[in-house]
Amino acid sequence: MSRDDLRAAITTALAALLLSGCQVGPKYQRPPAMAQAPPAVYKESPGSGTAASATQASATATSGTSTGTAATGTTGAQAADAGEWKVAQPQDAMLKGKWWEIYGDNELNALEEKLTIDNQTIKQYFANFMEARTLVAEARSQLYPTLGTGPSYSRSQASANVGSGAAANNGQTNLTTLPVDLSWEPDLWGRVRNQIKAQQYNAQVSAADLEGERLTEQASLAEYFFEIRGQDALAAVLIQTVADDQKALDYTRSQYETGVGMEISVVEAENTLQNAQAAATNLGVARAQFEHAIAVLTGSDPSSFSIPVKALSAVPPAVPIGVPSQLLERRPDIAASERTMAEANAQIGVAQAAFYPTLTLSAGGGLESSTFKHLFDWPSRFWSVGPAVSETIYDGGLRRAAVRQYTAIYDADVAGYRQTVLTAFQQVEDALAAVRILARQIEQQQMAAQSAQKVVELETARYETGVDPYIDVVTAQTTLLADRQTLATLHTQVMTASVQLIEALGGGWDSTQLATPEQVSKKLGAGEIEIQR
Repeated sequence: MSRDDLRAAITTALAALLLSGCQVGPKYQRPPAMAQAPPAVYKESPGSGTAASATQASATATSGTSTGTAATGTTGAQAADAGEWKVAQPQDAMLKGKWWEIYGDNELNALEEKLTIDNQTIKQYFANFMEARTLVAEARSQLYPTLGTGPSYSRSQASANVGSGAAANNGQTNLTTLPVDLSWEPDLWGRVRNQIKAQQYNAQVSAADLEGERLTEQASLAEYFFEIRGQDALAAVLIQTVADDQKALDYTRSQYETGVGMEISVVEAENTLQNAQAAATNLGVARAQFEHAIAVLTGSDPSSFSIPVKALSAVPPAVPIGVPSQLLERRPDIAASERTMAEANAQIGVAQAAFYPTLTLSAGGGLESSTFKHLFDWPSRFWSVGPAVSETIYDGGLRRAAVRQYTAIYDADVAGYRQTVLTAFQQVEDALAAVRILARQIEQQQMAAQSAQKVVELETARYETGVDPYIDVVTAQTTLLADRQTLATLHTQVMTASVQLIEALGGGWDSTQLATPEQVSKKLGAGEIEIQR
């Protein structure tokens, strides 16, 4: 290579390096999540004016009285003292880490720990995250030159009728080649850098999806766990009912056998007992299904998995809900949606870079000889070097359409992001309302069950004294059973609603735990890939 050639190559490379600082495409800025700022407190949280007003209106409608000065003066704190569910204080506190420990149940804690390790769906999402990280490495590789070689050897026989020189050498030639090719396409307009950003954001989306799925699986396990405990509570109600109905049957039968009672009373008592026994048997279906679901969540074989029978006795814990503005940083799905917007924005830059020319710097060289023993001699060397520029002159509007396509994708992602935020607020408000209202309903249902128990006692006494027929006892018993079943079901509902509230709040996660672009760009180690296998 001559001195002039070397100078030209160096000049071209330096110019490419300087131009590689350019980067086309829009700069990403997170758009507003909502049309207006989030309120200071959740509408349905206990103590808020709206929640207190709803409680007052419900109480007024139930009692049939008009709202007066006393009702108007009822505060949120007073409503809470009257049986409303309370949230943790201070208001800005948030759950952290293992959120399920707030329930104080060792069995639930053990199951959640096992889920974290053995859940196959979580492992699948982790593998997807690992794949997304490798795509970052693939995109980064385009920043660097490619170096290759293709050694070859050939022996050929030429026609004896072509050229006297070939005939003199019997028409045979040998050629050994040892080339080295170097090629580099500088990132003049930021196409590769935007691709790297897009893949980094995509990896962050995958990381947020992983955390979102982990939260979903954890919440599902907790809900199934309380559903099982609720089924056990219903079973306890029915077991007690069966025992009471058996005593009633024994009494009516003895009355009939002594000639005091009637046969129809015996049949009615038998029918009541049989219905209770059938209902108790039916509970096994739902319990078995919830138990099998938990087995799958924890990566266990349902055939060898069981949860001991234990009636639900827990009450919803005080959940620290924080303030609405914190929700944007607490939900993995919101983080994933926001990173999806950033990815789409980077893709716009990739599409816009296609409008600019492409520069390729290439160099080749190596050794070539007709005899192997002279292959490494100095005269056997060869080389070439030079830049090449390519530019699309006409493409029928393909590049412009690509830019519009990715711009539309970005706009759709913005709308999807805002919808995700709105849905998140809806889910929190739904769960808050459910827990608050169910807590109040449980108190009312307890009073109803106590009244039903009193009616059974009074009606039984009237039957035993011959005042009322036994059918009145049956009616009272049926009402009592229904009230007790409703109460047990409400306890289950309020516990699952509290789990749904924690899930809606994002569990113990926050956006600071999301992997950064630098972290997802790090080279994967063998141990990191194997961690979830």
